Amino acid sequence: MLEEKISSYEDLSSTKEDVEEWLTMAAEDQDQEILEALSENVNKLAKLVEQTELATLLSGPEDKSTAILEIHPGAGGIESQDWAEMLLRMYLRWCDKRNWKTSYLDYQPDDEAGIKSVTLRIQGMYAYGFLKGEAGIHRLIRISPFDASGRRHTSFASVDVYPEISQDIEIEIKDEDIRLDVFRASGPGGQHVNKTNSAVRITHLATNIVVQCQNEKSQLKNKETAMKVLKSRLYEQELKRQEESKRADYATKDSIAWGSQIKTYTLQPYRLVKDHRCGAEDGNVEAVLDGELDNLIRNYLLHAYGGENER
Repeated sequence: MLEEKISSYEDLSSTKEDVEEWLTMAAEDQDQEILEALSENVNKLAKLVEQTELATLLSGPEDKSTAILEIHPGAGGIESQDWAEMLLRMYLRWCDKRNWKTSYLDYQPDDEAGIKSVTLRIQGMYAYGFLKGEAGIHRLIRISPFDASGRRHTSFASVDVYPEISQDIEIEIKDEDIRLDVFRASGPGGQHVNKTNSAVRITHLATNIVVQCQNEKSQLKNKETAMKVLKSRLYEQELKRQEESKRADYATKDSIAWGSQIKTYTLQPYRLVKDHRCGAEDGNVEAVLDGELDNLIRNYLLHAYGGENER
């Protein structure tokens, strides 16, 4: 980690010196080749500054971890379930653009449309760090394709994100702390095993955290995966408690609850995605829903963590 920071600083310092040299040369001679070299080095410096900035923001102990992402529709039936599936597609496309690996841990489709819930495992450099700001309530405003009268509807879905814990972190869970249920699998990862009770649901009694897994053929393997996810949930809960305690007076702290959405995606009567926490906006809603999330994610990270070291 230290070596990466030193290397990043050296690259930044070296490129800055190159820009200064080309600026001096350009001031003396407006040669086209000099101007092109100056432009190239300025662009390189800008990219290095952005990379260094993000590396500084993503310096938490779990930011490099694999992310576990869950999506649950809110009240509203099919409309909210369809919105949950739209969010799933959005995050999958974003991961594809970054060449990150995704896999289903649990997928509960609805018989008519959309999904009842989904749990994804997302592997990539700083996966949790980039995605942790997506946790909260996401609101959609549009003309519902499920409403024959063409009325405008508002739908909600919740997104939860937590880091997958490493093997060296020990969290003890006793048998009496949980309730274990088994059922038939369905959906992605479950088609080949839906004739047996291979899917597993674990309820942590003290916290009422519920975890499901059905991506493996074996009930035992699904139980092992579900237990790992449960430990990650419990670990993330403790991290969140510590973070909220540490940042209790920060203006960036928001309640993750229904009615306090973090983002609104408006398709009617105008088109706009807005992050209510930092005020960032993007008018290209289609691109955002197609996975173009980098600008919104970066703006939130700058808002939430950019000045943390100065507070």
